[in-house]
Amino acid sequence: MEKAPETSVLFNANCPVCSFEIGHYQSYSCKNGLQIQFDDLNSDARLRWGLDADTAAKRLYVLHDGKITSGVAAFIVLWSQMPRYRWLAKLVGLPGVRHAASAVYDLVLAPVIYRWHLRRQARLLPK
Repeated sequence: MEKAPETSVLFNANCPVCSFEIGHYQSYSCKNGLQIQFDDLNSDARLRWGLDADTAAKRLYVLHDGKITSGVAAFIVLWSQMPRYRWLAKLVGLPGVRHAASAVYDLVLAPVIYRWHLRRQARLLPK
């Protein structure tokens, strides 16, 4: 019987930036037999997370040991599950670095990526 993943990642597979980065982690995870599940927020898998699509599209979410984290904290949890990236989790987890990384993610990166997401969706709507 296969063990259920202890770590799950919720990401926007329709976002080029998100799918590129998370696709890399997913490939690494598969090649190394890591128990990490990757859920596309555009699928029914999102319903298990209890998040609406718009909220889920605004940032990365990770579920680990029954706790949901988002943003930089979610990246730290994800990286800490992957041997190649544990050093990055430790570095970004340092108090000053974590604060700066969170500010950049929360105030710049996540909002810009989310606006791109909204523009892509608006182009797909029938006129």
